[in-house]
Amino acid sequence: MIIVANSEAGAGIEQAVDILKSGRHGLDALETALNRVEEDPKVRSVGYGGWPNLIGEMEFDAGVMDGTTRRTGSVGALRGVVHAVSVARRVMTDLNHEMLVGEGACRFASESGFTAQPTLYPDSKKVWWDKLARMLSPEEQAKFPDMPLAPLNSAITDPEKVRDTSVFLTIDSHKGIHAATSTSGWAWKYPGRLGDSPIVGAGFYADSRYGAAACTHTGEMTMRAGTCRTIVLAMKLGYSLEDALKIAVDELRDLETGYLDGVVIHALDAQGRHKVVNFRCRETIRYWYWDETLTKPEKREAETLAD
Repeated sequence: MIIVANSEAGAGIEQAVDILKSGRHGLDALETALNRVEEDPKVRSVGYGGWPNLIGEMEFDAGVMDGTTRRTGSVGALRGVVHAVSVARRVMTDLNHEMLVGEGACRFASESGFTAQPTLYPDSKKVWWDKLARMLSPEEQAKFPDMPLAPLNSAITDPEKVRDTSVFLTIDSHKGIHAATSTSGWAWKYPGRLGDSPIVGAGFYADSRYGAAACTHTGEMTMRAGTCRTIVLAMKLGYSLEDALKIAVDELRDLETGYLDGVVIHALDAQGRHKVVNFRCRETIRYWYWDETLTKPEKREAETLAD
């Protein structure tokens, strides 16, 4: 049994380990762990602690994939429900769809018994408005948000350069390989923006026969390159985990236009080998790892790739 998760996963990884040890399905472990992360206000890129969109609304994205059945469930631009990963899993188990977004995702969450709740953390609200107030004239503040938003989207910067996600990969006791993600998305994003986190094949992918991958940071790039599906498909075609990652990174490196920045890829293969690589992120990237030989999860440093 193995868990690979990014650095934001600390609030829930011990619960994930306990559930795996009990023999339950890997997605039970990942969903429970991500619920803890989604509730933690100290995690500033996921759930309640995340940052709002440009007009001060929280919009959550999440996805799950059962690598044995290759069924997926995801939600995008979900409002009013912090536990987006649980709604995503219900999409997978209760509908004959793979993805719901916006008002449809909100309606389904309500029908599924999720209670609407306040989701904008007071500190996030203050930072959001303080930032906007410095950019808008008094006249613009008075009519906001009934004004063109695209110029603000281009000019405003993230409060803490937050473009992160929480991602989990696991191999469970049944040899199933599974993936799950959750995020509040890019801080100050244009309303309705989806990153890679809910996009199957871009932000996450799992196939119990070959392996799994999940990405964080600049989703605009991994959506264009289909990064996670590229990695798993390469392993299906006989490439090693290391060579599959090289193929995926080369695809990212070949992008020359659009928004370009750092990407972190988390991946594992069906033999239990794992690798986490940092492509173009300027900060040191760390991640969580656990397997049955360890008494508790360890925080490790990702490999930094040359550009």
